[in-house]
Amino acid sequence: MLNDQAFVRYNRQIRLPEIGETGQAALLNARVLLVGAGGLGSPAALYLAAAGVGNLVIADGDAVDSSNLQRQIIYRDVDQAKNKAQAAAAHLLELNPEIKVRVVASHLSDQRLSLEVSMADIVLDCSDNFATRYAVNAACLAHQKVLVSGAAIRWQGQLMSFDFRPSPAKSAQGPCYQCLFPAGQFDEPQNCSTSGIAGPVVGVIGTMQALETIKIITGAGQPAFGKLKQFDGLTMEWQSFMVPANPACPECSKENP
Repeated sequence: MLNDQAFVRYNRQIRLPEIGETGQAALLNARVLLVGAGGLGSPAALYLAAAGVGNLVIADGDAVDSSNLQRQIIYRDVDQAKNKAQAAAAHLLELNPEIKVRVVASHLSDQRLSLEVSMADIVLDCSDNFATRYAVNAACLAHQKVLVSGAAIRWQGQLMSFDFRPSPAKSAQGPCYQCLFPAGQFDEPQNCSTSGIAGPVVGVIGTMQALETIKIITGAGQPAFGKLKQFDGLTMEWQSFMVPANPACPECSKENP
């Protein structure tokens, strides 16, 4: 049940017929894990907190640096040298004290990653390297969780969601992250410190991750499951590509248990 305070705070959102009271209650009961609190995680976390996602877990082992402030909009100048997850959690609770935010002040891997993924309803991969993305993908697949993955560099960004939940309505298993980017076939991409990044581009992708998450939790619209969305900040154009499951994928193929 939504109390009077929740009705007032989320009134504009509740007015959307695709969300309503039922959807807002689902948001308040949802558990979302954000892996990374940088350029992608910053806007994603802010919008999810503002929307009333009731339980957020923020995981990041890095400290805030002055070079982050150009695009990692959740932080302030006084946050320099603080752990990102801890600083982000403080700002999220200032924005919305009605939600719960739990901090993991380290990089998730191995058993801790598996545990955190198992406790979440939806996982947002806001990391910046292939190793973490592959690990998060594997954990979400193992625990049958929804994964919303984002990435951005220079003027380009990409977004894709993966639905690993069991469902009798599914005609076939969709793709996983390794179907899109097979391990060992791609060099580690250049990072923001060497290649540069337009701040609003990473903001666009992080915001879209939050929007996808809200849609998935509330059942609104059509999430981009199985579709790679690519954004070009120089032309302001989006491209969309269907990504089929790879029958030989070592991570998700039934031929490779």
